[in-house]
Amino acid sequence: MSARVALATLGCRLNQVDTQQIQAGLEARGFVTVPLEGPADVVVVNTCTVTARAEFSDRQAIRRARRANPGARVVVTGCWAQTSPDDVARVGGVDLVVGNADKHRLAELVEELLAASAPSSRPSVTDLADARLRPPEPPAWSGGRSRAFVKVQDGCQHRCAFCIVPFARGASRSLEPATVVDHVRRLVALGHPEVVLTGIDLGHYGADLVPRASLGALVRALTTVEGLRWLRLSSLLPSYVTGELLDALGSSSVVAPHFHVPLQSGSDRVLRAMRRPYTVARYRRVIEQLTRLFPRPGLGADVLVGFPGETEADFAATVAFVEALPFTYLHVFPYSPRNGTDAARRPDRIDAGTLRRRAAVMRAVGEAKAAAFRRSLGGRVEDVLVLERRARDTGELVGLTGHYAEVRFAGPDALMRRLARVKITDTAGADLRGRLEEDKAA
Repeated sequence: MSARVALATLGCRLNQVDTQQIQAGLEARGFVTVPLEGPADVVVVNTCTVTARAEFSDRQAIRRARRANPGARVVVTGCWAQTSPDDVARVGGVDLVVGNADKHRLAELVEELLAASAPSSRPSVTDLADARLRPPEPPAWSGGRSRAFVKVQDGCQHRCAFCIVPFARGASRSLEPATVVDHVRRLVALGHPEVVLTGIDLGHYGADLVPRASLGALVRALTTVEGLRWLRLSSLLPSYVTGELLDALGSSSVVAPHFHVPLQSGSDRVLRAMRRPYTVARYRRVIEQLTRLFPRPGLGADVLVGFPGETEADFAATVAFVEALPFTYLHVFPYSPRNGTDAARRPDRIDAGTLRRRAAVMRAVGEAKAAAFRRSLGGRVEDVLVLERRARDTGELVGLTGHYAEVRFAGPDALMRRLARVKITDTAGADLRGRLEEDKAA
């Protein structure tokens, strides 16, 4: 009987992509993927370490995995495993710790674990200095997902004062353009209408390659892939939104009008203290350039509140800046000190009550922005990619617009994983609702 493996993922979209690659590697060796509820012979937990709360969630996930499958081997990988392997190994019930540098060997290490008569939780974590980005596993039709995610870049060259990610992911490294294009062609041929390019520092794509490549050139190459309906980009630092990239984005009808541009603060004083590689003015120019190219884009941003030394005036400047720009959603994070970062050594931390208050204010601003954007869609007819699932509470189909807004509407299962035209009829609640106008693939 084939060994059964269950997988749990915490943290960012890139971790989800890594889990898909881990799953593909395990299945290539004969493992059978089963739900987390079990029964399973192995449970793999892919962890996050971006905040202290993330590590708390990691511990909870590991303990849940052990309770659900008391007889299974528990394997912990990901960013927390890379930065704090000994802490992970001390969590009860962990049989193997595998860092990010060794994720590509995880299937092999799991086989060795199952064959061992007396397994040890000794970490398998090597230095990221020599890590390279390996080509993705050949795509397989796993679960019929509408959207496919392709990791084209990993690691980060920046050393922002608050961020642990470079220690967890290593230096920036990229896949060769030809490898990416070939992989995307295969994904589209397998029935994925949308492809999302992901990376820790996506805009830095290609700078490490010889000859040097760029994200703009990659976008141009990918938009010629026959059958690709939407190409979406994950998070982009404003520093990397170049003229070449803007030309590539604006010249193609398959680029989704949705951009996530991390902000963190609307105060130049705080941005300098954070060591962010842009100014407020530069950030504003990028948003203005994107909105000229795409008149009604989905625009998201990360905002970090309560960075050490952030004054009430700094916070007020951030609120005013966010309110002035056409964001459609925000990801708001209260500052969380990470050991090993420069900000963690600063003495001027913000007290917990102020952190909570500022986070609540900023989240309210984000919610108001999102609601206003939903209202602006009322009565419009939009192309939506129909996802592979229905809404749990109503049973309606769920579609995703190009600007990253979810729409629920009635329709048959045959529409799943296809593009449809939907008229937005109800914008009053947290979920948009619509009426099917046309199956674009018909």
